[in-house]
Amino acid sequence: MKLVKRFLLLSTIIIILSAGIIKAQGLPEDFINPPHEFSIMPFWFWNDTLKDEEIIRQIADFGEHGVYGFVIHPRIGLPENVKWLSAEMIHSMNVAIQEASRRKMYVILYDEGMYPSGSSSGQVVARNPEYAARGIAKIDLKPGETPDLQGNKKLITIIDRPNGARVAIVDQPSGGNIRGLHYIGEGSQQLKEESPPAGDILNPDAVTCFMELVYDRYANEFGKYFGTTITGIFTDEPSPLGRSGVSGVVPGNISLLPQIKEILGYDITPFLSDLWYDDNSDSKKHRIDYNRAVNICLEENYYKRLGKWCKDHGISLMGHPAGSMDIGAEKYFQIPGQDIVWRYVEPGPKALEGQNSTVAKCASSAMIHLGLRRNSDELYGAYGHNFTYDEMTWLAFWCFVRGQNLLIPHAFFYSIRGPRFDERPPDVGPNASWWSKYREYADACRRLSWLNTDSKQVCDLAILCEASYLPDKSAKTCYQHQLDFNYLEIRHLWEDAKIDSKGVHIAGMNYNVIVIDSLSDMPQKAIPFLKKLAENGRLIINKSSNYSSLFKGSVVYQSHDNMLAEIKKMILPDFGLGTPSRDIRYRHVVKGNNHYYIIFNEGSDDVLTKLITSVKGNYQFLNPSTGEAVKSGEDEIVLFKPYELKILRIFN
Repeated sequence: MKLVKRFLLLSTIIIILSAGIIKAQGLPEDFINPPHEFSIMPFWFWNDTLKDEEIIRQIADFGEHGVYGFVIHPRIGLPENVKWLSAEMIHSMNVAIQEASRRKMYVILYDEGMYPSGSSSGQVVARNPEYAARGIAKIDLKPGETPDLQGNKKLITIIDRPNGARVAIVDQPSGGNIRGLHYIGEGSQQLKEESPPAGDILNPDAVTCFMELVYDRYANEFGKYFGTTITGIFTDEPSPLGRSGVSGVVPGNISLLPQIKEILGYDITPFLSDLWYDDNSDSKKHRIDYNRAVNICLEENYYKRLGKWCKDHGISLMGHPAGSMDIGAEKYFQIPGQDIVWRYVEPGPKALEGQNSTVAKCASSAMIHLGLRRNSDELYGAYGHNFTYDEMTWLAFWCFVRGQNLLIPHAFFYSIRGPRFDERPPDVGPNASWWSKYREYADACRRLSWLNTDSKQVCDLAILCEASYLPDKSAKTCYQHQLDFNYLEIRHLWEDAKIDSKGVHIAGMNYNVIVIDSLSDMPQKAIPFLKKLAENGRLIINKSSNYSSLFKGSVVYQSHDNMLAEIKKMILPDFGLGTPSRDIRYRHVVKGNNHYYIIFNEGSDDVLTKLITSVKGNYQFLNPSTGEAVKSGEDEIVLFKPYELKILRIFN
């Protein structure tokens, strides 16, 4: 067997060498040298004394290495005299924006100093202490006891629990903060970080204050660059509670309860103890309902308003929500985004399992169904000093094969002096060991971003999801068997999709098969549409979801292997492998008159196989790093080295 594999490998190499490399022949010019708008846009950590000449020098260095844009990210390590949006900071921002404009580069503004967003580095609370982040907490009461309401607590209700105990539900400050811009005690052994108070982003008045302090200020200072050099504003994982607050506090406040009642259709106040206890028959339902309603309040009171402001000012709301599965909030972003940090995704099980394995498809699916051009991912944050160039490339390819088209590397450090070197490392740019060969990576990302933009994905399968939950187990099975899919948020069924005997049609996509793997709730509005799909044999349901009996005619599966078999009966294969591999991922897009298959070996072993495509024609393999093309043939045996990505172009 080993001899056969070696012979096939040698044959493949001979075929490739005899075919020769074709530089640019017949390729779209924009693939060879894509416009600057498709560049990676790294976080540029401004974390030390800012000097005009150094800002200009670093921007020039970026350009020489294939980086044509950046996110201005004020970061911890700035000198104490450089306050958030002070005259000194605004001056430095102007220097960077003007230089980017001169070089035809792009800039994204960051809306906080540092994160989570929503406090304007404590200025919101400084303007009005009542705008500090708040939450809901419980106080267990002894018989005859009244709750202690000191510390700006507000009594919501007192509930008699089924076991006879009593509990007070109170609205109180969360005690949360954000990371700040300045070190305290730098140079000493008692180094601390500044930690301004978090703002109450569930409070519309506090959000108005935040927008005035940051967004309106940006418009006043840099508005003439909006829509040209400045493409968007980045909001970073907004949190209603902030960081490091009082334990046991959940998001919400007393003034939010009428809005929650309107969303749920019932008053949840008598059931608020179910946020902590399971002693009612519907405790789980009440928790799910409450959390769903609070997420909607956050969307309406925060994301929706920021998104409208950006749209009105000709730029994009960018960044990402706090949760890896928060697809519902993405509808208010002009560029939906997600985040990969702390080695949440890396080769192996993490690439396919758990909530973080869904982030790329979350953002790309939102982009497609919302009819938008771009979606983004902040990536590499806190991956550690042991992070390698190969890992960096692997994670980028992991994103691209799932449909992402704007990468925001975390981060390029303005300075690595002292404690800055160890602040959420690594520096993946100018201070990294691979900077001398960075253009190869940057150019590959630019070509793949171009390829995934303004193209049409070929995909017949959707997995139904909720606003804050995306099934990962069914997704894993699809990935491992070369079945591409998108996540379809359930609200689309009644809001903007068309459902007929052939499936679901939305934003140019036609899904012949819809999978229900797991849902926490079945909205009444969705039932008629799902019944229509079931009646026409377009619905596949996990038996354990408890919804199969509701939809007559649906196909029910008991295991994900069974799900796979049923899907294959219902849709024609678009892509396959002559020799099976669970490590190969693919994405098929049509751009212009060309079909492109982005094919990625996500695993650590060689894969030697024949590619089987539904599209026929002339075949070329494109190298995303060099822009070169190699002739190929329909029956060629192809070698994918570990972590290798190839682009197959098919044209007439």
